[in-house]
Amino acid sequence: MKKLNDYLYSGDTVLRILKRYADDLKQSAKETHNQIDLVHCNFLLQIAELWQHNDFLTSQSQRIREFYKFMANEYPFLAFTFKGRIKSLIRAEAKFNGYIVEYIYKYYIEQGNYPSLPELKNCLNCFRDLIAYRIVISLPKCHLKEGESCEDEEIKYLYDVANQLLGFLEERGFTAELSSLTGQKKSPLLKESVSPYYRDYIANSESSGYRSLHITFYDNISRSYVEVQLRTKEMDDFAEIGPANHLGYEKRQESERARRDAIPKGENIYFDDAYERGIILHQLELSKVDVNMFSAVNNSLINDGCGLYRGRLILPYEHLSRFQNDLVD
Repeated sequence: MKKLNDYLYSGDTVLRILKRYADDLKQSAKETHNQIDLVHCNFLLQIAELWQHNDFLTSQSQRIREFYKFMANEYPFLAFTFKGRIKSLIRAEAKFNGYIVEYIYKYYIEQGNYPSLPELKNCLNCFRDLIAYRIVISLPKCHLKEGESCEDEEIKYLYDVANQLLGFLEERGFTAELSSLTGQKKSPLLKESVSPYYRDYIANSESSGYRSLHITFYDNISRSYVEVQLRTKEMDDFAEIGPANHLGYEKRQESERARRDAIPKGENIYFDDAYERGIILHQLELSKVDVNMFSAVNNSLINDGCGLYRGRLILPYEHLSRFQNDLVD
């Protein structure tokens, strides 16, 4: 079985590593008649194509930047950041294998047998966040009126931004996808016309405490899907460096062990391969990895200049509130 881990110690560039892994995986898939590995190979090539096609990324980020300029004019009192990235190779690989494990496990628990090959292949046609943008807002306390809650006011502005975003981007070549979050509560702060397109993890917060608004667009110009996340600074801190990050990791470890215990080893090769790839990837000691433009002291102190672990940055913009420049006598 071919594994990404085996390619991370050559000192090569991440694109060369990706190509070698994809090429070897394709050859192995042909020899073993493993159609899921062929789908896996095509997924890896899709990531490589995103990394190399700078023209469409430039076009896309410029159109996203138009909304940044709109916000700077519409909400001059807010501080906010726009960030864009292509999903990192390690996280993309983990997610692909995680989807296989999760889908087969859920199917087995519900049906008592395993999904057919067409069903499994169809479940892997679901990646919409290989390119993602995040808008994070913050309201300076000096702008609050007496009796107002900073959290409540920030959430109001966040929903207002969400209401503006959909139509703005659709005028610039994007088409919003209907939300895949079923049975969700609807916030009265989201307009009825845009609500069906948002996955609202604020009104429908997860057990970890994670909160955010997510929306997926299809970029008709670049012919690619993009996900946009909207958060307040407090929500972003909670997700990136707070309990949501840590709890998510612990819950994932527990659920992975439960899935392996539920499905006997050797009964389903697709589950076995995906499970093993995912486990060894989670156990990777980044300080020992040798990839050009990447170095790490440990699994926390990481300097990633190539998109191996943190993702390739494609859009960094920051807007300071006009109040941050005020001088108090």
